[in-house]
Amino acid sequence: QVQLVESGGGLVQPGGSLRLSCVASGRVLGLYTMGWYRQAPGKQRALVADITYSGTTNYADSVKGRFTISRNNAKKSVHLQMNSLKPEDTAVYYCSARGPVSVTPDYWGQGTQVTVSS
Repeated sequence: QVQLVESGGGLVQPGGSLRLSCVASGRVLGLYTMGWYRQAPGKQRALVADITYSGTTNYADSVKGRFTISRNNAKKSVHLQMNSLKPEDTAVYYCSARGPVSVTPDYWGQGTQVTVSS
């Protein structure tokens, strides 16, 4: 089994920044793609960004140019730097991980709340 533990959520004003972190433990071999999803009240969970083991990134159109995903394979961690935050970025953010043949996440973190409000 794999455990994913997120940190870094909180309350920030519009235009501000937050950095989310996620550390994996357990059977982490083969965690090819790690990423972040978010779920706002009344909406479905949606991909924010993901990154492969080799560093190829993928972003939702709504966050391109504002968010940056990165990972440290040695530390089994993935990070999401969020800049120029908007109220519509408010959601619970979930860390995810999947193996090389999976098309959807195999593992999820517990989620961390991000609230963008003045």
